[in-house]
Amino acid sequence: MTPDEPVHVVVADDQSAVREGLALLLDTLPGIQVVGQAADGEAAVERVAELRPHVVLMDLTMPRCDGVTATRLITERHPGTRVVVLTTYADDESILGALQAGALGYLTKDATRAEIGRAVLAAAAGQAILDPQVQQRLLLAASRAAPAPGVESPEDLTPREAEVLRLIAAGQSNREIARTLFVSEGTVKTHINRIFAKTGSRDRAQAIRYAYTHGYATT
Repeated sequence: MTPDEPVHVVVADDQSAVREGLALLLDTLPGIQVVGQAADGEAAVERVAELRPHVVLMDLTMPRCDGVTATRLITERHPGTRVVVLTTYADDESILGALQAGALGYLTKDATRAEIGRAVLAAAAGQAILDPQVQQRLLLAASRAAPAPGVESPEDLTPREAEVLRLIAAGQSNREIARTLFVSEGTVKTHINRIFAKTGSRDRAQAIRYAYTHGYATT
């Protein structure tokens, strides 16, 4: 995607009025262009293969193929396409299922026009935008799932790596992280490579999801 190119979006929702309304809404936002629509998860996967959008705005509850399954298929087959969930549900199962499937953003349907647009643009840039309620539920889930004190795992991060991961989740670039921590960009890259290795992340998007699901991100 070039700097002057709009973010191409596919809207997936089984309710035609909602889907068409979202498409119209997104088309009014600068830097965003809706290139396709899908009435279910299976159609969403097909549209992505055909149109190669930058972002899919995905509902979760749809016939034939639900949003979580569609998200997993899209992120596996088309890693260049990001998924932002826009759904009615904000329960732990839905949130964790979507993020584990590869969704980069998660909003509920009471999100404002500006919030939806911001999440789409952020996802296209590889940054996570989560509804504040979703962030709180993730942090609570992470605290409940945290290991007992003194119990270590192979994925344990050093304090500096944890700090870098928190800044990645906050959307900072390598240069911004270097300035925040008063270190060189080379040092930041070394920390990020270690974070990727320890968390099993292929890229920043996966590291951000790890941060939110393991309690490293803050609201």
